[in-house]
Amino acid sequence: MGRRLVGELLRIQRGRLGLTQKEAGELLLVSEGCLGAYERAERIPPIQFLKDADNGLDARGALVACIEMMEEEKYAPLFVNWVRLERQARVISAYENMLIPGLLQTPAYAQALHEARRPAYTEEEIEGRVTARLERQEVLTRTPPPYVGYVIEESVLERSLGGEEVLKEQLLHILECSRRLTQHLTVQVMPTKRHFHSGLNGPMQLMSTDEGRNLVYVEAYGGSKLIHKPEETIDLFELFGILRAQALNPWESAELIQQKVGEL
Repeated sequence: MGRRLVGELLRIQRGRLGLTQKEAGELLLVSEGCLGAYERAERIPPIQFLKDADNGLDARGALVACIEMMEEEKYAPLFVNWVRLERQARVISAYENMLIPGLLQTPAYAQALHEARRPAYTEEEIEGRVTARLERQEVLTRTPPPYVGYVIEESVLERSLGGEEVLKEQLLHILECSRRLTQHLTVQVMPTKRHFHSGLNGPMQLMSTDEGRNLVYVEAYGGSKLIHKPEETIDLFELFGILRAQALNPWESAELIQQKVGEL
């Protein structure tokens, strides 16, 4: 298991420097308990921690080399490639009809989402998956940033996953992200009163890379699918363009989200 290797490397490097777990934790800005959990392979360390630990414990690249192994433990086999490409993507888009897009989720919303999963995750699995989801959000503030565009069903903004306070915080977070990242983030709402639109076959995530590749990731019961053949992706990108035209524009969407906040 990859995390066991990482835990052993952390323990060895810490011992080589003559540091206690408390001292190493202070050096790496994590608690003694957190570092101990990483060393015992009870928790999967975030990417940034591995980078910091590689430098702080003078691991000379050994911990950084474990990042890919950690990713394979955090994400489903098909999705791990999507996550890696996402970090360098030029354009990231999605149509969501059930949930707030992962890159915009607050910690509380992500926690409630994973706690609601059936069959249930263990506490350790929930913590690992929430951490992994929040870690992905760094893509929004990288340099240069990707262009990100979302179309979200109005009903998603009304589903009080985790309770009304969690939803209110989540909606305010979307508004803040839209305001702060206005140059490269667009959020549009698909009104429930639209009697018909082009996304009725379900949600989808889309990506364009610097190399000009178009990819689409579709989640469904029975298995997810990564679509990469040009003759298939071109139709789905066209479909998403139609969806954006059918949704409220970004300013109307922000007004509707603000209205939903006021109703909570």
